Amino acid sequence: MSIGVGIALVVVFVIVALRIPHGGVTGWNTPDSVAMIAFAVAVAAFLLRYAFVHATPTPEGLHVTNLIVSRDLDWAEIVNVQFGNGAPWLTLELSDTETLAVMAVQRSDGAFAEAEAGRLAALVEAHNRPPRDD
Repeated sequence: MSIGVGIALVVVFVIVALRIPHGGVTGWNTPDSVAMIAFAVAVAAFLLRYAFVHATPTPEGLHVTNLIVSRDLDWAEIVNVQFGNGAPWLTLELSDTETLAVMAVQRSDGAFAEAEAGRLAALVEAHNRPPRDD
């Protein structure tokens, strides 16, 4: 969705920037058109980054990519998985007392988000469970 919106935004802004009459009464000039297109490209770049937000489990741990920061966590680093304190996305409590938001799982996704949080919690538990001594 965000990729499509970003492309549409750039197309519309380019068309508008090129079709606005330059000079005369409007006072519109070439730098204004360039600025308008640059703004559209900047917003589209942000939306593209938002499209690549994800959390990928691996045998070694969890790779989390948020808007700004990407981080690889070992399973042992993750202590708890929760939607805490009304946060809009999933939060991981880490063994170093830090927390890490997982923007890929958003509370607004309702039942799907709850299912994904449960699945991630089960993965954390399975990887952190001590081996049995049967």
